[in-house]
Amino acid sequence: MQPRRHPPPASRPGAPRAAAPLLALLLLLALPQAAAVPRGLLQQTARAALHFFNFRAGSPSALRVLAAVQEGRARINPKKGWRVDLAFTTELYNPKEGAEHLGKCSAQVFFRNQKPRPAVNVTCTRLIEKKKRQEEDYLLYQQMNQLKTPLDIISIPDSHGYIDPSLRPIWDLAFLGSSYVMWEKTSQLLYYYMVQLSSVVQWKTDNEAIDFDYTVLLHEFPTQEIIPCRIHLVWYPGKPPQVKYHCQELQTPEEASETEGSAAAPTDFSIV
Repeated sequence: MQPRRHPPPASRPGAPRAAAPLLALLLLLALPQAAAVPRGLLQQTARAALHFFNFRAGSPSALRVLAAVQEGRARINPKKGWRVDLAFTTELYNPKEGAEHLGKCSAQVFFRNQKPRPAVNVTCTRLIEKKKRQEEDYLLYQQMNQLKTPLDIISIPDSHGYIDPSLRPIWDLAFLGSSYVMWEKTSQLLYYYMVQLSSVVQWKTDNEAIDFDYTVLLHEFPTQEIIPCRIHLVWYPGKPPQVKYHCQELQTPEEASETEGSAAAPTDFSIV
Protein backbone atom coordinates (compact mmCIF):
# COMPACT_ATOMS: atom_id res chain seq x y z
CA MET A 1 0.00 0.00 0.00
CA GLN A 2 1.32 3.45 -0.83
CA PRO A 3 0.80 6.79 0.92
CA ARG A 4 -1.59 9.03 -0.97
CA ARG A 5 -0.75 12.17 -2.91
CA HIS A 6 3.02 12.13 -2.88
CA PRO A 7 4.59 15.30 -4.28
CA PRO A 8 7.28 15.17 -6.97
CA PRO A 9 10.86 14.45 -5.85
CA ALA A 10 12.62 17.28 -4.04
CA SER A 11 15.94 18.82 -4.87
CA ARG A 12 18.97 18.13 -2.73
CA PRO A 13 19.18 19.85 0.68
CA GLY A 14 21.09 23.09 0.53
CA ALA A 15 20.05 23.92 -3.03
CA PRO A 16 19.29 27.61 -3.65
CA ARG A 17 15.82 28.53 -2.40
CA ALA A 18 13.35 29.32 -5.14
CA ALA A 19 12.25 32.86 -5.99
CA ALA A 20 8.65 31.69 -6.36
CA PRO A 21 7.59 32.57 -2.75
CA LEU A 22 8.57 36.20 -3.24
CA LEU A 23 6.83 36.32 -6.61
CA ALA A 24 3.67 34.88 -5.07
CA LEU A 25 3.68 37.50 -2.33
CA LEU A 26 4.21 40.32 -4.84
CA LEU A 27 1.31 38.94 -6.86
CA LEU A 28 -0.97 38.96 -3.83
CA LEU A 29 -0.01 42.49 -2.85
CA ALA A 30 -0.80 43.62 -6.39
CA LEU A 31 -4.38 42.35 -6.09
CA PRO A 32 -7.19 44.75 -5.13
CA GLN A 33 -8.38 44.68 -1.50
CA ALA A 34 -11.15 42.20 -2.36
CA ALA A 35 -10.13 39.94 -5.22
CA ALA A 36 -10.22 36.48 -6.72
CA VAL A 37 -7.17 34.45 -5.74
CA PRO A 38 -5.02 32.35 -8.12
CA ARG A 39 -6.14 28.72 -7.91
CA GLY A 40 -2.74 27.48 -6.73
CA LEU A 41 -2.88 29.80 -3.73
CA LEU A 42 -6.44 28.72 -2.98
CA GLN A 43 -5.29 25.09 -2.95
CA GLN A 44 -2.42 25.99 -0.62
CA THR A 45 -4.87 27.75 1.71
CA ALA A 46 -7.31 24.81 1.67
CA ARG A 47 -4.50 22.40 2.59
CA ALA A 48 -3.50 24.65 5.50
CA ALA A 49 -7.10 24.57 6.73
CA LEU A 50 -7.15 20.76 6.40
CA HIS A 51 -3.89 20.34 8.31
CA PHE A 52 -5.49 22.34 11.11
CA PHE A 53 -8.75 20.38 10.86
CA ASN A 54 -7.07 16.96 10.86
CA PHE A 55 -5.04 17.69 13.96
CA ARG A 56 -7.89 19.28 15.89
CA ALA A 57 -10.26 16.42 15.00
CA GLY A 58 -7.69 14.07 16.53
CA SER A 59 -8.86 10.99 14.61
CA PRO A 60 -6.40 9.01 12.45
CA SER A 61 -9.41 7.13 11.01
CA ALA A 62 -11.01 10.32 9.65
CA LEU A 63 -8.06 12.10 8.07
CA ARG A 64 -8.94 14.17 5.02
CA VAL A 65 -7.10 15.45 1.98
CA LEU A 66 -8.09 18.10 -0.52
CA ALA A 67 -10.20 16.97 -3.49
CA ALA A 68 -10.94 20.31 -5.21
CA VAL A 69 -11.37 24.00 -4.45
CA GLN A 70 -14.81 25.23 -5.45
CA GLU A 71 -14.51 28.96 -4.85
CA GLY A 72 -12.54 31.53 -2.90
CA ARG A 73 -11.99 35.23 -2.37
CA ALA A 74 -9.26 37.19 -0.60
CA ARG A 75 -9.17 40.49 1.24
CA ILE A 76 -5.72 42.05 1.23
CA ASN A 77 -4.35 44.36 3.90
CA PRO A 78 -0.76 45.24 2.90
CA LYS A 79 0.12 46.12 6.50
CA LYS A 80 -1.42 43.11 8.25
CA GLY A 81 -1.81 40.23 5.78
CA TRP A 82 -4.58 38.60 3.80
CA ARG A 83 -7.76 36.76 4.64
CA VAL A 84 -9.11 34.05 2.37
CA ASP A 85 -12.68 32.77 2.44
CA LEU A 86 -13.09 29.55 0.50
CA ALA A 87 -15.17 26.44 -0.06
CA PHE A 88 -13.68 23.10 -1.08
CA THR A 89 -14.36 19.38 -1.22
CA THR A 90 -12.37 16.72 0.60
CA GLU A 91 -11.91 12.97 0.49
CA LEU A 92 -10.80 10.43 3.05
CA TYR A 93 -7.05 9.90 3.27
CA ASN A 94 -7.68 6.14 3.47
CA PRO A 95 -11.00 5.61 1.66
CA LYS A 96 -12.91 2.45 2.54
CA GLU A 97 -14.57 0.40 -0.18
CA GLY A 98 -18.21 1.40 -0.57
CA ALA A 99 -17.84 4.42 1.72
CA GLU A 100 -18.70 7.97 0.75
CA HIS A 101 -15.47 9.66 -0.30
CA LEU A 102 -16.33 13.30 -0.79
CA GLY A 103 -17.15 15.88 1.87
CA LYS A 104 -17.47 19.65 1.87
CA CYS A 105 -15.69 22.29 3.92
CA SER A 106 -15.84 26.04 4.25
CA ALA A 107 -12.99 27.96 5.83
CA GLN A 108 -11.70 31.39 6.65
CA VAL A 109 -7.91 31.57 6.80
CA PHE A 110 -5.89 34.61 7.82
CA PHE A 111 -2.21 34.83 6.89
CA ARG A 112 -0.14 37.40 8.77
CA ASN A 113 2.42 39.02 6.50
CA GLN A 114 5.35 36.64 5.95
CA LYS A 115 4.59 34.78 9.21
CA PRO A 116 3.70 31.09 9.68
CA ARG A 117 0.79 29.60 11.65
CA PRO A 118 -2.27 31.02 9.86
CA ALA A 119 -5.43 31.59 11.90
CA VAL A 120 -8.06 29.07 10.75
CA ASN A 121 -11.81 28.75 11.24
CA VAL A 122 -13.08 25.70 9.33
CA THR A 123 -16.34 23.74 9.20
CA CYS A 124 -16.68 20.38 7.41
CA THR A 125 -19.53 17.99 6.75
CA ARG A 126 -19.15 14.65 8.45
CA LEU A 127 -17.68 11.84 6.33
CA ILE A 128 -17.73 9.09 8.96
CA GLU A 129 -20.37 8.62 11.65
CA LYS A 130 -19.06 9.33 15.13
CA LYS A 131 -19.60 5.77 16.41
CA LYS A 132 -17.85 4.22 13.41
CA ARG A 133 -14.95 6.66 13.71
CA GLN A 134 -14.58 5.82 17.42
CA GLU A 135 -14.58 2.09 16.63
CA GLU A 136 -11.93 2.47 13.93
CA ASP A 137 -9.77 4.69 16.17
CA TYR A 138 -9.92 2.12 18.97
CA LEU A 139 -9.01 -0.67 16.54
CA LEU A 140 -6.00 1.35 15.43
CA TYR A 141 -5.14 1.95 19.10
CA GLN A 142 -5.19 -1.81 19.74
CA GLN A 143 -3.01 -2.44 16.66
CA MET A 144 -0.46 0.06 17.94
CA ASN A 145 -0.38 -1.59 21.36
CA GLN A 146 0.28 -4.97 19.75
CA LEU A 147 3.34 -3.79 17.84
CA LYS A 148 6.62 -5.05 19.16
CA THR A 149 8.58 -2.68 21.38
CA PRO A 150 11.05 -1.22 20.72
CA LEU A 151 10.04 -0.62 17.12
CA ASP A 152 12.77 -1.34 14.59
CA ILE A 153 11.83 0.85 11.63
CA ILE A 154 14.20 2.39 9.11
CA SER A 155 11.69 4.25 6.95
CA ILE A 156 8.01 4.33 5.99
CA PRO A 157 7.39 4.01 3.10
CA ASP A 158 10.35 1.90 2.00
CA SER A 159 12.59 2.74 -0.95
CA HIS A 160 9.91 1.39 -3.32
CA GLY A 161 7.13 3.53 -1.85
CA TYR A 162 5.51 0.54 -0.11
CA ILE A 163 3.90 0.63 3.33
CA ASP A 164 3.45 -2.74 4.99
CA PRO A 165 -0.18 -3.01 6.21
CA SER A 166 1.06 -3.73 9.75
CA LEU A 167 2.81 -0.35 9.74
CA ARG A 168 -0.14 1.62 8.39
CA PRO A 169 -1.34 2.63 11.92
CA ILE A 170 2.06 4.21 12.56
CA TRP A 171 1.93 6.15 9.29
CA ASP A 172 -1.61 7.40 9.96
CA LEU A 173 -0.78 8.52 13.51
CA ALA A 174 2.38 10.19 12.22
CA PHE A 175 0.29 12.00 9.59
CA LEU A 176 -2.05 13.18 12.36
CA GLY A 177 0.81 14.59 14.43
CA SER A 178 2.58 16.03 11.39
CA SER A 179 -0.60 17.86 10.38
CA TYR A 180 -0.04 20.19 13.31
CA VAL A 181 3.55 20.86 12.26
CA MET A 182 2.61 21.45 8.62
CA TRP A 183 -0.18 23.86 9.63
CA GLU A 184 2.05 25.77 12.04
CA LYS A 185 4.86 26.14 9.48
CA THR A 186 2.60 27.14 6.55
CA SER A 187 2.73 30.80 5.50
CA GLN A 188 1.76 32.93 2.51
CA LEU A 189 5.00 31.75 0.91
CA LEU A 190 5.49 28.13 2.00
CA TYR A 191 3.50 24.92 2.31
CA TYR A 192 4.39 21.30 3.11
CA TYR A 193 3.81 17.62 2.33
CA MET A 194 4.79 14.66 4.52
CA VAL A 195 6.95 12.32 2.45
CA GLN A 196 8.71 9.87 4.78
CA LEU A 197 8.74 8.63 8.35
CA SER A 198 11.77 7.21 10.18
CA SER A 199 13.32 6.55 13.59
CA VAL A 200 10.11 5.54 15.32
CA VAL A 201 10.31 4.87 19.07
CA GLN A 202 7.17 3.90 21.01
CA TRP A 203 7.06 4.44 24.77
CA LYS A 204 4.90 2.80 27.42
CA THR A 205 2.82 5.22 29.50
CA ASP A 206 0.99 4.97 32.81
CA ASN A 207 -2.26 6.30 31.32
CA GLU A 208 -2.24 3.81 28.40
CA ALA A 209 -1.96 6.52 25.76
CA ILE A 210 0.06 5.94 22.60
CA ASP A 211 3.28 7.83 23.17
CA PHE A 212 5.98 7.80 20.52
CA ASP A 213 8.77 9.81 18.93
CA TYR A 214 9.49 9.84 15.23
CA THR A 215 11.36 11.76 12.60
CA VAL A 216 9.38 12.92 9.60
CA LEU A 217 10.66 14.40 6.35
CA LEU A 218 8.56 17.31 5.10
CA HIS A 219 8.77 18.46 1.49
CA GLU A 220 8.70 22.26 1.48
CA PHE A 221 7.13 24.01 -1.50
CA PRO A 222 8.04 25.87 -3.60
CA THR A 223 11.64 25.83 -2.32
CA GLN A 224 11.93 22.04 -2.86
CA GLU A 225 13.77 21.68 0.47
CA ILE A 226 13.44 18.50 2.55
CA ILE A 227 12.92 19.45 6.22
CA PRO A 228 13.52 16.81 8.93
CA CYS A 229 11.35 17.24 12.03
CA ARG A 230 11.55 15.30 15.27
CA ILE A 231 8.01 14.89 16.63
CA HIS A 232 6.73 13.60 19.97
CA LEU A 233 3.07 12.56 19.78
CA VAL A 234 0.76 11.46 22.61
CA TRP A 235 -2.63 10.10 21.51
CA TYR A 236 -5.56 8.23 23.01
CA PRO A 237 -8.88 7.61 21.19
CA GLY A 238 -11.39 10.38 21.86
CA LYS A 239 -8.87 12.74 23.45
CA PRO A 240 -7.04 15.70 21.87
CA PRO A 241 -3.58 14.69 20.61
CA GLN A 242 -0.53 16.34 22.13
CA VAL A 243 2.44 17.26 19.96
CA LYS A 244 5.90 18.67 20.53
CA TYR A 245 8.31 19.08 17.64
CA HIS A 246 11.70 20.35 16.59
CA CYS A 247 12.57 20.99 12.93
CA GLN A 248 15.96 21.55 11.32
CA GLU A 249 15.80 23.80 8.27
CA LEU A 250 18.21 22.42 5.65
CA GLN A 251 19.44 25.42 3.74
CA THR A 252 22.99 26.64 3.32
CA PRO A 253 25.07 26.48 6.52
CA GLU A 254 24.84 30.27 6.83
CA GLU A 255 21.02 30.17 6.59
CA ALA A 256 20.38 27.07 8.71
CA SER A 257 17.72 27.55 11.39
CA GLU A 258 15.57 25.56 13.78
CA THR A 259 11.90 25.75 14.73
CA GLU A 260 9.96 24.09 17.50
CA GLY A 261 6.49 24.15 19.01
CA SER A 262 3.81 22.25 20.90
CA ALA A 263 0.03 21.96 21.01
CA ALA A 264 -2.80 20.14 22.73
CA ALA A 265 -6.33 21.57 23.03
CA PRO A 266 -8.69 22.18 20.08
CA THR A 267 -9.87 25.65 19.05
CA ASP A 268 -11.86 26.84 16.00
CA PHE A 269 -13.21 23.96 13.94
CA SER A 270 -16.42 22.01 13.72
CA ILE A 271 -18.00 18.97 12.07
CA VAL A 272 -21.63 19.25 11.01
